[in-house]
Amino acid sequence: MPAQVGDQAGKIRARVRSFLPTIRLVALQSAAMARYVEIAHELACRVRSGELAAQTELPGVREYARVLGTTSSTVVRAYRYLADGAVITIADRRRARVAAEGVIAAARLLEPGRVFRLAGSDDPALGVLLGRLGPAVTPVGARGSFPGLRAVIRGEADGAVIHLCHRDGVYNEAFVRAVLARDDPHLIHLWRREQGLIVPAGNPRGLASAAGIGGLQVARRELGAGTRVLLDQLLLAEGIAPDAVAGPVLPSHMEVAFAVALGIADVGLGVRAGLADLGLEFVPLRWEPYEIALGRESLGAARPLLDALRDPALHQAITALGGYDLTRTGMVRPVDVDRPSAE
Repeated sequence: MPAQVGDQAGKIRARVRSFLPTIRLVALQSAAMARYVEIAHELACRVRSGELAAQTELPGVREYARVLGTTSSTVVRAYRYLADGAVITIADRRRARVAAEGVIAAARLLEPGRVFRLAGSDDPALGVLLGRLGPAVTPVGARGSFPGLRAVIRGEADGAVIHLCHRDGVYNEAFVRAVLARDDPHLIHLWRREQGLIVPAGNPRGLASAAGIGGLQVARRELGAGTRVLLDQLLLAEGIAPDAVAGPVLPSHMEVAFAVALGIADVGLGVRAGLADLGLEFVPLRWEPYEIALGRESLGAARPLLDALRDPALHQAITALGGYDLTRTGMVRPVDVDRPSAE
C-alpha cells in the first residue's frame, strides 16, 4: 500500500475514534429520554385505567427510581412530563399526586391526535359548541338519543348526547349502565335545557300542558329522539295514546318550530331557544339534563370539548339563546354500574 494511502486511512480512523465519546453520550441521552417517557406512559396507563385514582400519592422520586432501577433524574423528568400534561400535580415539598381530572388528561396524553366521534341528540346550543371545536370533535350518525346510544354500542361513536328520563324519574344513568356497563361509563354534563310546548303568538288555544293537545296537529320529533320519548311520556300521563296524535314528524327542534310558524302544526314540543325570532310563544313544561354518555377510554378524546365548555364566551353565546342553565356545565361523573334503577 502506498504511504500516502496508508496515512489517509490512519487519519480517517483517528477522526472516527474522536467521535466515539460523543456518539456514546448521545446514545445514553436518547436511552434516558426514552426511559422517562416510558415511565410516564406506564403511569398514565395506570391513571387512565383507574388503578391510580384521583389524589393518589405517587412514590417519592428516590424510592421510585430504586424500584425501577433507574436514576432519580429520570423519574423527575417523568413526573414533570406528567405534570405538564395535567395528569399529576406537584407541590413544593410534597409528593406528586394524581390530578382531580387525571384520568381525562392521561387518556389525552396517550392518544393526543384522537378525534372524538359524537352521536346523538339535536340541540341548538350543541350546534354552537361544535362550531367552536373544529375537527377535534366530529358529529356522526343519525340524530336522536336512541340512535346515538346505538352508535356507541356498535363502535361507530365514542360518545352519545342523550336526555332520557327513566320511569324512576332519573335521567340518563340507567341507559348508560345498560349500554356501557363494561366500559366504566361516565356522563359529561353539558347543560340543563327547558322543554315545553311551542305555540303560535298569544297561545290561541290556551294550552298549559300536554292534556290539551289531543285532536290537534302536533309537530313531533322522530322515533328514537329523546324529545319524542318525552312527548309520549307526557301524553301517556294525561291518558292520551301517543299513536292517536297526528302531525308532521321532523328531524330537529328547528324544524318543529318552523312547522308551527308555518301553520303546518298547531303545537309542537321542543326547546325554548330561538322561538322569539319566529314570533312564537313557549309554554314551559320541564327542565332536563343534557349529557354525553361515554366510556372511560374515550374521556381523553373528549378533552377539547371539556376545555371548550369552560370558555366564558361560549357560556354567554348559549345563555343568549334562552332556555339554558349552565351552572354545572363541564362536570364529569362516573356512573355506578352496580346501582339498579328504582322501581
